[in-house]
Amino acid sequence: MQRRHFLGSTFTAAAAEPQATTEPGRDFHAHGNVVIERAASGQPHKGKVLAAIQPHSDDLPIFAAGTIFKLLEEGYTGYLIRMTNDDMAGPGNVAETVAANKRDNDEVARIFGMKGVFDLNYGNHNMDAISPPELKCRLIFLFRLLKVDTVVCYDPWGHYEENPDHYVTAAGVEAAAWMAAGDKDYPEHFAAGLKPHAVREKYYFGRFQQRVNRVVDTARWVEKKIDVNLANKAQGPAGETGAKLKASLASQGLRLPLLEGDDLAASRNYIREFVMRRDREIGQAFGLEWAEQYHYIGPEPDRVREYVQRNAVKL
Repeated sequence: MQRRHFLGSTFTAAAAEPQATTEPGRDFHAHGNVVIERAASGQPHKGKVLAAIQPHSDDLPIFAAGTIFKLLEEGYTGYLIRMTNDDMAGPGNVAETVAANKRDNDEVARIFGMKGVFDLNYGNHNMDAISPPELKCRLIFLFRLLKVDTVVCYDPWGHYEENPDHYVTAAGVEAAAWMAAGDKDYPEHFAAGLKPHAVREKYYFGRFQQRVNRVVDTARWVEKKIDVNLANKAQGPAGETGAKLKASLASQGLRLPLLEGDDLAASRNYIREFVMRRDREIGQAFGLEWAEQYHYIGPEPDRVREYVQRNAVKL
């Protein structure tokens, strides 16, 4: 089952100026103006934990792989959380589809360099039937257990999202990230030795229109993003897609220079040209070569502490 229309992807770009700016007529004050996030030297995030959360095995590779590679390289310890068993998107019967997507998801995690993988195994396309408190409870448990500092996930406020798995996952993550810091929700967690833990940063991506206030320069990780997309053979940008197009054209007496070389080279070039066209267009809009875009929500500034530091005097 083909769930994506890669060539029809749309995005919101605020301006071509590659620094903090606003789009005319738009209010970005809720979570800040548009900021370009570039590669950092060293490992400034060492000791922090990233939860990369996707309903299906191909979501993060398509929309957020460059950012995930960047954050992990900068010191994060990563965990991959997949919400469904992907039983509605892939080859063969349902059992074969589930097994194929499980293999792909594990390979995606390996290529990313994740420390662990959690499969919640909900039914594909039917997450809107799940009890919201159940979903929140499972995610809160993981956020507290892993001490998650940052999440990458679908945008709970993205527009025109028709897949219930996407918007239900996003809403559950947003609520759980907030509730995980409380000291009264799910006291059985505390009896098991867990503690309240705040998720302080969120990178929310969307398939279609969304409010964008963070653009991540991903040029350094383009080839790695292609690698992780090649791992999705059961659905999405399957590794053999370029090879299939090449063979189809050959049967018609045609060829594309883009697809010259062996099947692997053809598939890599196909992903770079078509699957990642969105990244190229986002980047160009902000004066970058390749980029991914997000609604980013960071830690709230401690206004009281800042005021005290500026104004406190000795008794």
